[in-house]
Amino acid sequence: MVVDFAAAWCGPCKFMEPAINTMADKYTDVDFVKIDVDEVPDVAKEYKVEAMPTFILLKQGKEVDRVIGAKKDELERKIQNHREAPKFAA
Repeated sequence: MVVDFAAAWCGPCKFMEPAINTMADKYTDVDFVKIDVDEVPDVAKEYKVEAMPTFILLKQGKEVDRVIGAKKDELERKIQNHREAPKFAA
C-alpha cells in the first residue's frame, strides 16, 4: 500500500497527482490511499509526517519505506522494489 500524505494547498502535491494516478493504474496490485493532513492530522502525526508530500509504503500494516518530496522516479523505483520482494521471509 502507498499512502500519499498531502494537503490541498501544497504545490508539489498537486504536481505529483498525475504521476500517482498513472502509478495506481499501472500497479493494480498496490493500493494507493491519499490522506489530507489538514483533514486527518492525527494520522499524519502517528506516521511522523513533517513535510508534504510524504509517501509511506506499507506492507502487512508495517512501514517498509518512505519518500519525502515530489520525487516520482524514486517513488516508482521503491514501489517496484517492494512489489518484487518476497512477502514472507524464508
